[in-house]
Amino acid sequence: MTNNRLEWRALQPDTESVQPLFLQAPEDDASCFDAVQSRLFNGLSLLLQTPAKLPLMLIKTAENVEYQALLQDVLSGLSEDDEATLQGGHYQIDGMSVTWRAAETEQDNFASTGGIHRADWIEAEQLLGCVRWYNNQLTLEPGLVHRANGGTLILSLRTLIAQPLLWLRIRQILTTQRFDWHSPDETRPLPVAIPSMPLQFRLVLTGDRDVLADFQEMEPEMAALCLYAEFEENIQIVDGEEFSLWVKWVLNVATTEGYGPIAEDFWPVLIREAVRYTGDQDTLPLDPSWIARQLLEAAMYSPDQSVNGEQLQTALETRSWREGFLAERVRDEILLDQILIETEGTMVGQINALSVIEFPGHPRAFGEPSRISCVVHVGDGEFTDVERKAELGGNIHAKGMMIMQAWLISELELEQQLPFSASIVFEQSYSEVDGDSASLAELCALISALSGQPLTQQIAVTGSVDQFGRVQPVGGLNEKIEGFFHICNQRTLNGTQGIIMPLANVRHLSLQQEVVDAVREGKFHIWAVSSVEEALPILTGAEWDKEEGPCLLRLIQERIAQINHQDGRHRPWPLRWLNWFNHS
Repeated sequence: MTNNRLEWRALQPDTESVQPLFLQAPEDDASCFDAVQSRLFNGLSLLLQTPAKLPLMLIKTAENVEYQALLQDVLSGLSEDDEATLQGGHYQIDGMSVTWRAAETEQDNFASTGGIHRADWIEAEQLLGCVRWYNNQLTLEPGLVHRANGGTLILSLRTLIAQPLLWLRIRQILTTQRFDWHSPDETRPLPVAIPSMPLQFRLVLTGDRDVLADFQEMEPEMAALCLYAEFEENIQIVDGEEFSLWVKWVLNVATTEGYGPIAEDFWPVLIREAVRYTGDQDTLPLDPSWIARQLLEAAMYSPDQSVNGEQLQTALETRSWREGFLAERVRDEILLDQILIETEGTMVGQINALSVIEFPGHPRAFGEPSRISCVVHVGDGEFTDVERKAELGGNIHAKGMMIMQAWLISELELEQQLPFSASIVFEQSYSEVDGDSASLAELCALISALSGQPLTQQIAVTGSVDQFGRVQPVGGLNEKIEGFFHICNQRTLNGTQGIIMPLANVRHLSLQQEVVDAVREGKFHIWAVSSVEEALPILTGAEWDKEEGPCLLRLIQERIAQINHQDGRHRPWPLRWLNWFNHS
């Protein structure tokens, strides 16, 4: 029997091997944006250097101001060596007459030297300027586009799409490279004729993928011609070079936000939380707002702006406690036997699956064990998914059910229809169930019910299966494991409890320290499997298939043969005679 049990070292990212890199952390504050965001940096460089017919760039970023500020800093650094060229001009107002001339000095009312400008929210007057008529006196006020004349303007794409008329004006300026004055009220024309002025700038629009898709649908031709890049939210850690870059990136964010110095023991705690955030031990986050939040909360427990590991750990534990009300109430329901979850003993056709619960408006997902039961009886081979029948099962869940049934029928190699019908259900489930992460648990429950072999209730299972019986990775592993662990821990760990998970998910683990300690002390166990055949012996104590001796497959086949034999004996005598005649 293969030993699939994980050691405690595999349950968190390895921070010891990179410990020397903390000591080599760069002390200079030079930006590493060009190395960490090389694709985006290349696009920004091209925007500034290449004269484009359409000076427009789309950048996929999260919707917050930190990204715009970062882009502004990078663009300012790229253009700091360029000589400032005087752009724009001056509007001379003489009574009811308005004339325009090219700029001669920076003091001209519509003069500009370019630069990098940004706005996360804009109104028409703020962006396009305005015409004021008061006491028979006319005044013109420049907007953001005038101040950015000859430079670069960074705007939120969602803001523009929310104000279609504003976008139409911006598009007209980009394509004609002129600015025309219009009355904000269509029913009242401008009091005087105002000459247009030459106006050109580079436009950077930032937004998430959904709003970029809306823009592509609204302006397909412009979207096809403009530059495109993405702010990469994560960095893949291949070797020490990438890790050093990430350390430097965090230090840059800390310097920008005014935090420091950072103690050496801060990094392992940050890495473990970072892996929980990205969901991968080889991937670390670059999101400046997420990094800034960890620094901020750690600094709340510091007498100054310096941060260390103990402060960050205290901040994380406090945050988890503060946001843990719903998770505790769900666990209380289980501990008070209002939701029946067994963590001791064995039972035929019953298994503990693992689910992740996400409530709208609640900031933290949490894990919860779910009891799956399966009963079989003599029938026509129908597998009844109760969730689907009750319209509580989603399409992905139904797909997972059909896949695991296909594997079982294929393994049984039947020449006739299965003489059993089965009913599988999530017990005490009162809302929609979706996803295929419980298909491994459902398959094990079905095999247990068909073979009559009991399943241990001390082990919970998560993982999906394919038609070849291979166990596939699923999401929310840390929350699922911790959810079952807390139930077992509050009922007292007996040293035989644990969970079965997909082998492919090991790289996603970053468990709470109390879970790691319990595994290290042998009080809790985690098994990583790659196939159904590896999971079944852990749950039942019996192998799925072997050449000699009892096994689950042979038990099911013998039970099927017994039912077929009984079915033949109970047929009316003319049918038995006909069956004998056909085989003679």
